[in-house]
Amino acid sequence: MSACTCSPTESSAASAALPGAITIGGTVISADEIMREAQNHPAEELADAAWDAARALTVRELLLQEADRQEPDGSSEGSTDERIRALIEREVEAPLAGEAECRRFYETNAHRFRSEAIYLAKHILLPVEGEGDEARVRAVADGIIAHLTERPGDFAAMATEYSACPSSGQGGSLGQITRSSVVPEFEEPLRTAEENALLPEPVRSRYGYHVIYLEKRIPGAQLPFEAVRERIAAWLEASSWSRAVSQYIGILAGRTEIDGIDLDGTDSPLVQ
Repeated sequence: MSACTCSPTESSAASAALPGAITIGGTVISADEIMREAQNHPAEELADAAWDAARALTVRELLLQEADRQEPDGSSEGSTDERIRALIEREVEAPLAGEAECRRFYETNAHRFRSEAIYLAKHILLPVEGEGDEARVRAVADGIIAHLTERPGDFAAMATEYSACPSSGQGGSLGQITRSSVVPEFEEPLRTAEENALLPEPVRSRYGYHVIYLEKRIPGAQLPFEAVRERIAAWLEASSWSRAVSQYIGILAGRTEIDGIDLDGTDSPLVQ
């Protein structure tokens, strides 16, 4: 979801104060309305959520007023959201992404279009129960690694005995995993680890300590243009459409008297 951004001055204010009432072409959006809308805009700070809500309501009102202007007799049917959607469909045009444009994007961003590396691995998970438990669990992990270095055939038995992961029932085996299927701190050491070997140090993640055995690593491969052409076209067209909507909102804002907030013409939080 994209969102309008405020001016530098407004950004500073947003971090310190909540928005007050806003007037758009004579229509007032109260501070209470803004705070109710803020519930739909999660943010770490209440002020940030409130300013996001204020921008969303302002853009919505701008578009609704334009829909009313184009249909003064109220002939349009449908809900407010449907009327706004119909307005944008009528007024905003974005070019389709051509073959040359898609190929140029692919060549410029080839690193984005690689299949993920696949790892075949097994592990023993030792959870840490609070800060005071850190040293104890690390010592247990080190002890397991020392034991398995001498007797690697005991991995399955030790996984069954020690591991808090459901994979303990399969001797610690995780099967095939990728970067997106595990937490980053688990996957990162697998990129350079020796294959068919036990990692010499336990790996700390948010879940605890992992004793890991990497069986095999299958590097990712470059995906051919034909396999990603439709994905690229969809992304380029969505990006172009978002910019066009942004420009359209900027035009509406430029010819409407707005008090209480500044819009800079960036993407609308209303439009997917």
